[in-house]
Amino acid sequence: MEAKRANFKSMDRSTQEDWNIIMPQAMDFGRNLSNRVIKHLKLLDGDFGGFPVDRLTHCVQTASRAHRDGKDDEYVVAALLHDIGDTLGSSNHADIAAAILKPFVSEKLHWIIEHHAEFQGRYFFNYIGLDQNMHEKYRDHPWYKEAWEFVNKYDCPAFDPEYESEPLEFFIPMVERVFAHPKRSIYKREQPDAASVEASKI
Repeated sequence: MEAKRANFKSMDRSTQEDWNIIMPQAMDFGRNLSNRVIKHLKLLDGDFGGFPVDRLTHCVQTASRAHRDGKDDEYVVAALLHDIGDTLGSSNHADIAAAILKPFVSEKLHWIIEHHAEFQGRYFFNYIGLDQNMHEKYRDHPWYKEAWEFVNKYDCPAFDPEYESEPLEFFIPMVERVFAHPKRSIYKREQPDAASVEASKI
């Protein structure tokens, strides 16, 4: 049976009835986000781009290293998805990954993923005509050291063909948990803080 559809031809003419049709379907679509993310991540399988391991192996290896080092689900999922932007964002892959993760992870993790390429560039930008000290502009940032931790402990060493990573399937429940509850989104209804609730009782 075909799902019901709204009737407007221009959104400024939409009605409550239209949105009563749209919203349940939008909620179902949102609940399936983790599956779409994993499906897109799998596009990196077999894509070596000249690297010692393919891009999916690199992502899974990065996540495995973070998991085995005791990082929590959010961190491990961010590590798993840090290069998911390679497929559609060849010129800004870190921005793509950070945008996907932004509603679901801490501001710190979002910042680390958004800037990880500039930090990792310390080790190769000089070979491709770029400034390998690009990361220096963030030296006074409160999460500067944490960005280095991500790059040095998990991202940089994750090109080892002999490293035995966890299978991708191992991480899917973590992705599902992290993507189940957005923390920040324009579509997330604001919950009143405790002080506001108490003030309303006066």
